[in-house]
Amino acid sequence: MADELTPETPDTALGETAAATDEQPIKQRKNGLYPSVSDELAENMKTGWADTELRDLKPIEQVEHTARRRAALSARFPGERLVIPAGNLKTRSNDTDYPFRSAVEYTYLTGNQTEDGVLVLEPTADGHQATLYLLPRSNRANGEFWLSAQGELWVGRRHSLAEAEQLYGIPTADVRELPHKLREATGPVRVVRGHDAGIEAALTDKVTAERDEELRVFLSEMRLVKDEFEIGELQKAVDSTVRGFEDVVKVLDKAEATSERYIEGTFFLRARVEGNDVGYGSICAAGPHACTLHWVRNDGPVRSGDLLLLDAGVETHTLYTADVTRTLPVNGKYNEIQKKIYDAVYEAQEAGIAAVRPGAKYRDFHDAAQRVLAGKLVEWGLVEGPVERVLELGLQRRWTLHGTGHMLGMDVHDCAAARTETYVDGTLEPGMVLTVEPGLYFQPDDLTVPEEYRGIGVRIEDDILVTEDGNRNLSAALPRRSDEVEAWMASLRS
Repeated sequence: MADELTPETPDTALGETAAATDEQPIKQRKNGLYPSVSDELAENMKTGWADTELRDLKPIEQVEHTARRRAALSARFPGERLVIPAGNLKTRSNDTDYPFRSAVEYTYLTGNQTEDGVLVLEPTADGHQATLYLLPRSNRANGEFWLSAQGELWVGRRHSLAEAEQLYGIPTADVRELPHKLREATGPVRVVRGHDAGIEAALTDKVTAERDEELRVFLSEMRLVKDEFEIGELQKAVDSTVRGFEDVVKVLDKAEATSERYIEGTFFLRARVEGNDVGYGSICAAGPHACTLHWVRNDGPVRSGDLLLLDAGVETHTLYTADVTRTLPVNGKYNEIQKKIYDAVYEAQEAGIAAVRPGAKYRDFHDAAQRVLAGKLVEWGLVEGPVERVLELGLQRRWTLHGTGHMLGMDVHDCAAARTETYVDGTLEPGMVLTVEPGLYFQPDDLTVPEEYRGIGVRIEDDILVTEDGNRNLSAALPRRSDEVEAWMASLRS
């Protein structure tokens, strides 16, 4: 990492940075390691640069969809100023930041993903006027472009305001002016909280937690039903994820020689080459680690004869993620007890998927899968029946542990702020996308089950689109039935 002339990091809030005007030059830090910039060098750096403005840019693919979403938001909150921030960079350590990922609400409404951006919907007589507040290109006249920690010679070029307006179809303005405008604003205001402390500070005494929560809930519920663009992006995410699973199967011998980290890294390569990132921390759980639902340490051994529970998803460049799980025999063949447990989970998943259809209650697929698993536990003598008693008392949950699925989209657990009555107590509609992922987990220290069960964890998860006449499995390209999994693995490793 370059460090010869460590740039100044502005120490003031957004809207009041040292780079705000041409007349206020960036100050080069002075200490024993980094000398100040000479006047001659400062003048030299101002000139001799070509015009790199991009003209005639095409709008982003989803521009019509984002406009429609903003119109729906406007109709819900007439006469109110709505403020939706992208968020800011977060410090990882000292002077390094985490990779930025914009707030879902902001990107859903704009398509933009740059840090410090803010979408503002100003009330008008006939609706709202949207303005996208962004940082303009870093300033060359005052040296910001090479002396600021966020100058383009350090972190890369950002779009000019004119370029952004072409891309996103929204009028743009300098975000550094926004805090002052918000402080001076009158009338009702709502803001999506938790992403930009500077913007929230500018709205102190103008907003209430209750009203802001209504905005957040509405934006979450808007995403329950996906449009055709979103469904296409989710399919892209799933298709890349399928290829990532194939990559892993091909290198399981190398993982055996190293650790679960090899599996994690292999899948991550596919995610970064074909998408933006992984949609969440990959769960690469071999052996008894499969019994830990969110095992993301991925530092354990991978042994022949054990199972590998791989729960992973590629996130597209537009931030839609897949979420798929397969439980694979490391050596390519399930043993008798592994197959018995795997086939039970497969049967439960089949029942769950069959229950996904328009008009069904959201909870139906969970109930269907749990009924199958409860029946298997009674059949195996692990819990006393009948099945209705087990379900009524929730006794199966010792080994099933979690719900059978969740909504999927720009968040891996999408629409999480939606009201209970519209989500888990709601009804399935065409365009909804959810996971179906039953599992059985027999902890290594569970003395209530036979020894041969202990340390075996199985989950099978697919991404299911609710269609007009039933459902479509977006991840159907990955085999699920135990014999098909074995044949698929053999074909990839031959």
